[in-house]
Amino acid sequence: MIRILLALAALACTLAARGATLPQSSSDRTLGVASCSSSLCHGAVESWKRSNVLQNEYVTWSRRDKHARAYSVLLNERSKDIMKRLGASEPAHTSALCLDCHAHNVPQDRRGERFVLADGVTCEACHGPAGRYVKTHVQRGASRAANVANGLYPTQDSVDRAKLCLSCHFGNSQKFVTHKMMAAGHPRMSFELDTFTQIQPPHFRVDTGDAWDGVRIWAIGQALGSQQILDILNDPRRGRDGLFPELVLFDCHACHHPMADKRNAGARLGVGPGVIRLNDSGLLMVRQIARRVDPQSQVPQHIQRFHRAVAGGSDALAQARSLQHAIGELVPKIGAYRFSERDLNAVLVGLIDDGLNGEYSDYQGAEQAVMALQSVADFMRKRSLIDIRKVGPKLNRLLGLVQYDEKYKPAEFQSALRELKATLAPLDG
Repeated sequence: MIRILLALAALACTLAARGATLPQSSSDRTLGVASCSSSLCHGAVESWKRSNVLQNEYVTWSRRDKHARAYSVLLNERSKDIMKRLGASEPAHTSALCLDCHAHNVPQDRRGERFVLADGVTCEACHGPAGRYVKTHVQRGASRAANVANGLYPTQDSVDRAKLCLSCHFGNSQKFVTHKMMAAGHPRMSFELDTFTQIQPPHFRVDTGDAWDGVRIWAIGQALGSQQILDILNDPRRGRDGLFPELVLFDCHACHHPMADKRNAGARLGVGPGVIRLNDSGLLMVRQIARRVDPQSQVPQHIQRFHRAVAGGSDALAQARSLQHAIGELVPKIGAYRFSERDLNAVLVGLIDDGLNGEYSDYQGAEQAVMALQSVADFMRKRSLIDIRKVGPKLNRLLGLVQYDEKYKPAEFQSALRELKATLAPLDG
């Protein structure tokens, strides 16, 4: 029975990898948040005790969720200044460049009478335009499969959810925060699926019989995020900026550090000095994931060949495609995998050892490592596999060390990693 369930999980991830249509690209009609906000629908002040659906999702979103205020950000002085620096001909709150992520920016002919663009990132921006499912999803006997067939986006699937979140929190071929936008003042983009899901105000219950597997969700998010970077690198429209490649794909602090602070990123990559390293913070995580999920995986070797090609080879884009394909083959295996206690310990120790070996010499790798360590440790805590009283303070110290990117000091981070490793039980064998 377990083998059958794992096979079905792998099949589900494979199908999801083919891609559900993202809500913004759906041809269905968007009705607007007012269609969901009735007290008998999703606008209850308090959650319903005997329902898998909380029914207070609208109240949670409107009062506590930053997605509800994503549009209003476009009206502030910072947004005005960004558009001025970019030489844009229109303000942020009317520009698709901004609206595609700060609102549910669908074409006029797909907007219902109660649609309001200023509502920001709304229910339908994540759960899909409700034109077809708004009536059928409340009918007696309605199933999740039927709702999805009628346009509900399958957020319960980790792969589809990762693609949805990454489409704005990193970008894709349709919408993307470029190096020019960041130079004009847009914040740096950083995302990790499990962490961001946990810090979002909770508005769902895990269905009876399911288990929230934070490590698997983290792993899928890292794999999909790494694929997205490689995909954009190969995109002739997004992957270049004039003569240069799109610099937002590279490690920010490989360039943005004082000249007196000598760094040699190439040393740890096995290539020469002066290398401008592609942002491999997700790839560092994927390498650890691959070692546990599929010890025969060629992902680690593909990563090494890719870095060498970026540093001086003529086949960097071809190597990126090969690596992207290898990660794609890994995704359904992650979806079917159940991390054992030994796996979890090995991932923790592997992430720490990478840092002690100098893999987090720049900030972005350290940032992802901290979120990874927290996700894994939290999952272990819930399964009573770790003494959080010992580990928790060490994780908090690591979190403090990556709070400000410009104050990041690799030596301090390594010291904190040693302290964390000392609290962990040694692996057998």
